[in-house]
Amino acid sequence: MAEEKKEWVNEWFGSPYYHTLYKNRDEKEAKFFLSNLLNYLKIPQEAKLLDVACGSGRHSIFLNKKGYEVEGIDLSKRNIELAKVHENKKLHFHVHDMRYPLKENYFNYAFNLFTSFGFFNSEKENQKCISSISDSLKSGGIFTLDFLNPYRVIHNLVKEEIKTIDGIEFHLTRHFDGENIIKTIQFNVEGKDYKFEERIEAIRRLSFLDYFRNANFMLLQTFGDYELNEYGPETSERMIFIAKKL
Repeated sequence: MAEEKKEWVNEWFGSPYYHTLYKNRDEKEAKFFLSNLLNYLKIPQEAKLLDVACGSGRHSIFLNKKGYEVEGIDLSKRNIELAKVHENKKLHFHVHDMRYPLKENYFNYAFNLFTSFGFFNSEKENQKCISSISDSLKSGGIFTLDFLNPYRVIHNLVKEEIKTIDGIEFHLTRHFDGENIIKTIQFNVEGKDYKFEERIEAIRRLSFLDYFRNANFMLLQTFGDYELNEYGPETSERMIFIAKKL
């Protein structure tokens, strides 16, 4: 099952059309969240930061502009190619599987942001991801994981949607199969039909708490949105976990 998910991750995330569909992601929202997070965490300037499943690097770049030393990892070669354009002495990107630590006992802070988790649809693989992040952190290191609130998403699922971006008409359908929130993306470019899927496992809060405990993390705080308001199981948009490596 994990290999099957790995294939869709590479196929869709590595496609140029993935970047077309999501080119208008709300940068303002991302900066707002990261600014609130930095204000809460009060990260010292000498800290070493790890951005797990960094995509094309927008969060790493933001953190680096704040003066931090940042390394970003992502499974998609295309994402890392796009990110590497922004590299400097204190900003580096690597094609790397999040199920394995990049460097052991090295980083002070780790981030996994904007639902960049749940791709492998396996308890074992999910645990490997969390444990590898723990292995990457020094003792006392802080991990922030930002995930969708599955209860709210499932109960407010937009089943059909059409988005036209750069002249491409993307037909999006969504459904929940009992385990995964599945988005199907269909479109036509120059007479050729394309079809991709995104699969995100609807991981519940209690499962995350188990993953943290098993990886030697202590949960410090759970927020429910990018304003860092208190988490409410049925009402919050997000599950934002702040955990400390023991």
